[in-house]
Amino acid sequence: MITQFRNEYNFLSNFQLFDKPMLYGGKEYITNEHFYQAMKFTDKKVREQVRVHPTKGLESFVRKFTLREDWDDIKLNVMLYGLRYKFSDHNPNLKHRLIWTNDEHIQEGNYWNDKFWGVCLKTGEGENHLGKLLMQVREEIK
Repeated sequence: MITQFRNEYNFLSNFQLFDKPMLYGGKEYITNEHFYQAMKFTDKKVREQVRVHPTKGLESFVRKFTLREDWDDIKLNVMLYGLRYKFSDHNPNLKHRLIWTNDEHIQEGNYWNDKFWGVCLKTGEGENHLGKLLMQVREEIK
């Protein structure tokens, strides 16, 4: 069981650089985190600020903007879209590494109390949506 995105599993993190940046809307995104965070907004100027922001501090940076109204309805599909790109033929190294995890259960264990995308390792609680989507993509690419 993969319990955290550390060491040999750090490539599962949304902050992992793509082998080849994602082209979306005519713009390049260097990580799935940049893509995901940018899609939280419909304002193209805000998306651009998020797209070019350094990885460090990205999550706190986006908190100063108002999320699009339909975000809760689309966020899982946005994440899935980004993960499908991340582990596609555009990123052969990442694709190979995800396949290499075989049928291991993938859990995004964290200590920052994220119970939606992962499992809080302090309490053992969480829905682990990121882990579930990673396992779904792995099944799709095998």
